[in-house]
Amino acid sequence: MEWDRGASLGTGTFASVHLAIPRVISAQFSSPAAVKSADVFASSSLRNEQDVFHRLGPCPQIVRCFGHDSTFENGVQYYNLFLEYAAGGSLADQLKICGGRLPESDVRRYTRSIVRGLRHIHASGFVHCDIKLPNILLFANGDVKIADFGLAKKSGPEQRSEETKYELRGTPACMSPESVNDNEYESPADIWALGCAVVEMVTGKPAWDFKDGSNIFSLLMRIGGGEELPEIPNDLSDDGKDFLRRCLVKDPRKRWTAEKLSEHPFVADETVSLEHVKEPWTSPRSHFDFPDWVSNTTTSALNSPESDDRCEWKFESSRLCSTCSPEDRLRELMTNQTPNWSESDSWICVR
Repeated sequence: MEWDRGASLGTGTFASVHLAIPRVISAQFSSPAAVKSADVFASSSLRNEQDVFHRLGPCPQIVRCFGHDSTFENGVQYYNLFLEYAAGGSLADQLKICGGRLPESDVRRYTRSIVRGLRHIHASGFVHCDIKLPNILLFANGDVKIADFGLAKKSGPEQRSEETKYELRGTPACMSPESVNDNEYESPADIWALGCAVVEMVTGKPAWDFKDGSNIFSLLMRIGGGEELPEIPNDLSDDGKDFLRRCLVKDPRKRWTAEKLSEHPFVADETVSLEHVKEPWTSPRSHFDFPDWVSNTTTSALNSPESDDRCEWKFESSRLCSTCSPEDRLRELMTNQTPNWSESDSWICVR
């Protein structure tokens, strides 16, 4: 494909990102797209990302990959990966635009998409390993999608050399306890990171109270040791608090999966299927214009003609009170003990 490198969109640890402007528009290559580029000799992360995209297949909650190529520019050979362009930037950018906090309605909507994306990733046998707000991209239509699969891996144990056996994978502030303690990076680690991301969306601050320049090892000790957990925001709804309690669990075996979290009320669909909506009940136009009535068996038995027990009716505080059935009330009205209809204190005007 023929394309031109456009304006810079940012620079990461492993690659730089620019606009990629295609010279010929096609269904496979939208306009504009984003291109991630790295020196071909330092492009292992980008090559891993391309391989993961290829194996994952399409998912509405994951950034699309249009392909890859290599170019020779200014004496340097680059490996290039072409991706969907997110006009809204990342959720980290959106957090700044909104003054440091996002409305819970937005948090719910964004979290719903992230959970669905993780469900697809984990079901495909992969772990993202770096879920955080800068890696969740916002599109012009309001959709959010998971991006940056440079650190992603296949589920299951890895064959690692002695040099990389204890290498940290991901962003320290979002790492799970088992990743810190046992160098374990499986799907529950993504769920822990998701919990940290939700806390940050709600509060505008990292899940762990950690300042730039502080000792990173002290943070890792807090994450991996003891029973301390990130603080759950007080101003979050009960559903939101419960959602976080399912994510931020020290024991990865007790952490909810993305599949299970997708059914949690905090991220449930806001729309209701019409087949679940009951038919509206029409107000009766006369005393006998009611739907079929089925009396309570116990109440009817107690007030049957064969029973010696009779309920007592009384007027109390301008309201008619009773514990008997409608059948028995009608029976009372047909006896000689007729209420005094001339008294108007207990009548209510109904229009």
